[in-house]
Amino acid sequence: MKILVVQGPNLNLLGHRDPRIYGPLTLEQIHENMRTFAKQNNFELDFFQSNFEGEIIDKLQECVGGEYSGVLINPAAYAHTSIGIADAIMSCGVPVVEVHISNIFAREDYRKVSYSGGVCAGVITGFGAYGYHIGLIALGQIISELEAFKASQEAQAKNAQNQNN
Repeated sequence: MKILVVQGPNLNLLGHRDPRIYGPLTLEQIHENMRTFAKQNNFELDFFQSNFEGEIIDKLQECVGGEYSGVLINPAAYAHTSIGIADAIMSCGVPVVEVHISNIFAREDYRKVSYSGGVCAGVITGFGAYGYHIGLIALGQIISELEAFKASQEAQAKNAQNQNN
């Protein structure tokens, strides 16, 4: 199962930017922890980080009919402002789980709304860097259930076709 991990603006500054809110780990350290977790759980991960909304949208659009089974996204500040990213999530054709390191509901009022979260399969918020692991577990379960449902539907269609022959 191949998962795209999308990191939004300013996450490249993790470890330096307000560690009281975002913790001491750098983005590379978080990614390394995720790689270890992914290897243990048979996930393949591709990482992408951008400070630019259009680049994030372009990357999400690559999921349409592509190689990814799902997306784990931390849109960062764009969660609260970007209809374009929300639209790209809706169009990408694979399950998407949103992650936030900080608890967006315990912060400023403008951070309590997530346009992108509203179109995702789920949102993980406030668990620090561990939220990425929770998100991978959830996304893996969603993908597995979708694959099992699809296989069941295909088997039923094949059985129906065999009965008609």
